[in-house]
Amino acid sequence: MMASSYNAKDEDGHITVSGPGGGTLRSKKPENTAFKQQRLPAWQPILTAGTVLPAFFIIGLLFIPIGIGLFVTSNNIKEFEVDYTGVDMSSPCFNCSQNFSWNSTKPCTCTIPFYLDQPYESNVYVYYGLSNFYQNHRRYVKSRDDSQLNGDVNSLMSPSKECEPYAFHENKPIAPCGAIANSMFNDTLELFYNDPNGTRIPIPLNTTGIAWWTDKHVKFGNPGGNNPNLTAAFQGTTKPVNWRRPVYELDADPGNNGFINEDFIVWMRTAALPTFRKLYRIINKKSSMVPTLPRGNYTLEVVYNYPVRSFEGRKRVILSTISWMGGKNPFLGIAYITVGSVCFFLGVVLLIIHHKCGNRNNSADISN
Repeated sequence: MMASSYNAKDEDGHITVSGPGGGTLRSKKPENTAFKQQRLPAWQPILTAGTVLPAFFIIGLLFIPIGIGLFVTSNNIKEFEVDYTGVDMSSPCFNCSQNFSWNSTKPCTCTIPFYLDQPYESNVYVYYGLSNFYQNHRRYVKSRDDSQLNGDVNSLMSPSKECEPYAFHENKPIAPCGAIANSMFNDTLELFYNDPNGTRIPIPLNTTGIAWWTDKHVKFGNPGGNNPNLTAAFQGTTKPVNWRRPVYELDADPGNNGFINEDFIVWMRTAALPTFRKLYRIINKKSSMVPTLPRGNYTLEVVYNYPVRSFEGRKRVILSTISWMGGKNPFLGIAYITVGSVCFFLGVVLLIIHHKCGNRNNSADISN
């Protein structure tokens, strides 16, 4: 009978088996190292009144003034909103909203008067807003072909399957394909200032500078590169089903036409929430002596091309200035004020508790 001897080594976790055919076997015990036995030096904060109370007071004293500054800055931003959905019978756009659809061949025009009770001094940003429009739906977000939008000729003639059922129409590839492009916002908005002497002065609206630089120069591009003849570049394709004109006729400016049209680029950046706004135009300030939009009466002329009644949506126009923190949004300031106030209040409460209970514990220790 043959015998074997075992010698366990705690330091490296090996077991040595001696005897005929013996060898070195590794046990399941972790190696006896500082890392595997969790003996590495560690730091653990010790929460005492001397560390917790100052932290609460410092956070409160910092966050409250920052929140007040953000809130005041947001309130100083001027914003005016005009709803032109036309749901109410008294609305100037009521007839357009009731009679217009995607299949309508004749556009409908409505005029909305409004009054600005304060002048807008700096650049004014014109937004269009939609409600109850779910651009964040998964299939809607995926319904596009980024290679086609970047100007790839092969993708132009053979759109991605993600674009279905808006990839082909009448056996021709759709450019641009997909549900996002097919539902592009196409209302035309014009703004007029009603001078007190009775004349209507058109407000110039800039069509460029509304899209992200990276979108226009990196993500989007026309087929053929800098070829000015976009009609030839898009030959063999057809327009989206709901569009009134092909993509190469979106603008007379060659630098703002085709896939690099900024209205189109802005629409293709989908919104995260069902109620959203997108930049439509910019009114640049011309003179430091004259307001960009003086106080007074204005007229908004709308070519009503975008029906929203089918999904119970609403449409609106927003005139807004901006600040160093962006557009009007009081939430950030309120959040800072709330967090700072809660921390300061907790600091006061904990200080009172520490003052009462701390003295009691110290007295008990002395008596013992």
